[in-house]
Amino acid sequence: MAAMNNQQEATAMEQQLTAPQPERKKRIFSGIQPTGVMTLGNYLGAVRNWAQLQEDYDCTYCIVNMHAITVRQEPAKLRKNTLDAYALMLACGIDPEKSIAFIQSHVRTHAELAWVLNCYTQFGELSRMTQFKDKSAKHADNINAGLFDYPVLMAADILAYQADLVPVGIDQKQHLELARDIAIRFNNLHGNVFTVPEPYIPEAGAKIMSLQEPTKKMSKSDENVNAFITILDDEDTIIRKFKRAITDSEAEVVYREGKDGINNLMNIYSVITGKSYDDIAKEFEGKGYGDFKLAVGETVADALKPVRERFAALQADKSYLESCYRHGAEQALAISARTLDKVYKKIGFLQ
Repeated sequence: MAAMNNQQEATAMEQQLTAPQPERKKRIFSGIQPTGVMTLGNYLGAVRNWAQLQEDYDCTYCIVNMHAITVRQEPAKLRKNTLDAYALMLACGIDPEKSIAFIQSHVRTHAELAWVLNCYTQFGELSRMTQFKDKSAKHADNINAGLFDYPVLMAADILAYQADLVPVGIDQKQHLELARDIAIRFNNLHGNVFTVPEPYIPEAGAKIMSLQEPTKKMSKSDENVNAFITILDDEDTIIRKFKRAITDSEAEVVYREGKDGINNLMNIYSVITGKSYDDIAKEFEGKGYGDFKLAVGETVADALKPVRERFAALQADKSYLESCYRHGAEQALAISARTLDKVYKKIGFLQ
């Protein structure tokens, strides 16, 4: 009997070892700056996609408040904006039970790894970053080393978690390419330490343009408040801004070159409804721009209503928010510390 039991145990163990193992989910990392309220561009181009990615990937999402201080910040306002950005991230569908959601400054490994990666990054590489040139022009009175160097911190953010994919907008693609170059350079010198990340760029909605200057990206810093929609704008404000959106002198709702304003509105409408440009053109055939603008405004307002309501509920429960971001930081540290320990060993730090 004992021999039979041993044989059964051995057979069961062999079956477990030979059974096909579930395929490891790819890991995604992304972060968003605590710049106050997110725009519709942030939502459709990034955060909305983050929520959808949770089902198919291991996701790590971060409020990158360390990046924020490359420009001068009022401390009390930065704290508020950081908490608001975290609450908005959850309100947009990030589930702390499914994803790791944390605040960057709560996890020491980001800064520590960034210093090491600085020593594997060339000055010339950083000087070619177009965002540094753009931000230097905007903040000419404070061109600090952090502003020059923050792409290396971004690389550390990504590489610390061995991310396979990084959802990036077109304007951030250059920074991801730098992170890849740093990872490859380090791996060539020290062995296979870092996963080399790939960009994840959605086919649609990756770049939402200004409602007033549709050749420019939508930005909360735009001096014209009618140029952008914030996630927390009320329904009347959203519809009013879309009614004022700049279009061309034609009256045909169709996507084609030279119709930047209408193309932008069609892109927004398509991303939210899932309709193709051809379907949208048919839906509004024979109708004027006024009807189309109203439809886009109402569709956006309806899509953002649950986010506004969820955000208000989260703001009223600060203890829940704290429990989420503290837990997220613990999870993030557990993963990133393993990477940092491996890096320290490879470069010769006494541990």
